[in-house]
Amino acid sequence: MASHVWHPCTQMKDHETYPPLPIARAKGSYLYDPEGRAYIDGTSSWWCKSLGHAHPALVEALKDQADHFEHVMLANTTNSVIESLSDKLSQLCPSLNKVSYASDGSCAVEIALKMAVHGQALAGRPHKTAFMGIAGSYHGETALTMSVSDLGLYKKPYASLMHSYPILQGIPYVKNTDDPLWHDALSHWPGIEAQLEEHGPHVAALILEPILQGAAGMLIYSADALKRIHDWCKKNNVWLIADEIMTGFGRTGKALACEHAGIEPDFLCLSKGLTSGYLPISAMITRDDIYDLFYDDYETGKAFLHSHTHTGNALAARVALATLEVIEESKLYETVQKNAPKAAKLMQDIADESEYLHNVRSIGGMVAADIIPRENQTRAGFTFAKEARKNGALLRPLGNTLYWLPPLNSPMSLWEELQNITKKSLCV
Repeated sequence: MASHVWHPCTQMKDHETYPPLPIARAKGSYLYDPEGRAYIDGTSSWWCKSLGHAHPALVEALKDQADHFEHVMLANTTNSVIESLSDKLSQLCPSLNKVSYASDGSCAVEIALKMAVHGQALAGRPHKTAFMGIAGSYHGETALTMSVSDLGLYKKPYASLMHSYPILQGIPYVKNTDDPLWHDALSHWPGIEAQLEEHGPHVAALILEPILQGAAGMLIYSADALKRIHDWCKKNNVWLIADEIMTGFGRTGKALACEHAGIEPDFLCLSKGLTSGYLPISAMITRDDIYDLFYDDYETGKAFLHSHTHTGNALAARVALATLEVIEESKLYETVQKNAPKAAKLMQDIADESEYLHNVRSIGGMVAADIIPRENQTRAGFTFAKEARKNGALLRPLGNTLYWLPPLNSPMSLWEELQNITKKSLCV
């Protein structure tokens, strides 16, 4: 019988030759089909399963909260769970201590964008109504978040719905943190600065994915370039929005990717790993002085009236608290940093030993490389994904970019298993 499910981010006709993988259960870094065959969850189920599947502490937290209450609207109520989570999140950046909640990453970014243009007006800068993104960026799939993104595949069909905002070009990319450009991007700075100076007077906020751009093909850029952009924004009343939906909570080896550049943004957006993918929740965190712009008598009309039905959902908030506790107790970030060179070498070895991969790049718990298509081969990444699944891994290349992004608590033996599956799947 034909399925009634319209799968996300999929050309449904592909299911004629590559039907969806049926999942019966999941545990740790593995998925299991109804026959009990195991598959490595090599993408952390779209980059969110930082602690893997069925982690006992998260399961217990979910059950415990369900015994108390599952959801009560956060408007005009509060509870100890959301208060505790907000306290924890306010410790990520010393200057950011006001937390607003939504249900998904796109909506957290939308909150930051709306708050930025509204806040600039309240601060006496009503001419600052534009945004600026950076080349290769992806921030979600609402009309506004697509407007500040730079991936035509996702936004081109909907151009009539969107504003046209400037996109910062010339960001220097690196393969890893040993690249000289990681520490010194001065040679690229004049071109970047010229663009900032051109558009800055009308820009309310500049938005970026710090250090690692996921949807663009797992591209890594210079920490020094990020620091320079941040410093320029500070001097020119342009607020910086850090979209850490994917990078937050350890994917780059630190709690936040911003830490690589030693910066704190004006708005921080989080989701995905916040609950280790157990339940949808997102957070946008900002500073006291921005919060104070909206703080006044109701009659002034200054209140920020953005809302979501499931804002602050108690089940998700309780699992988020448990996730942060497990991360802290297990010293997860230190483990990611320790394993990062070994994981990168596994991919580099494939590139060195075969003619099928090049441009290996890595940071923290992410390793990527580009597949070299065979003669007359189309959709090399798609072909690889089909072979990888036959060999026991669910991987979803970005075009011809193959990447490994398993749960952050995966043992090194799992990375080695990914290497073996990748070799076998490339060599068909």
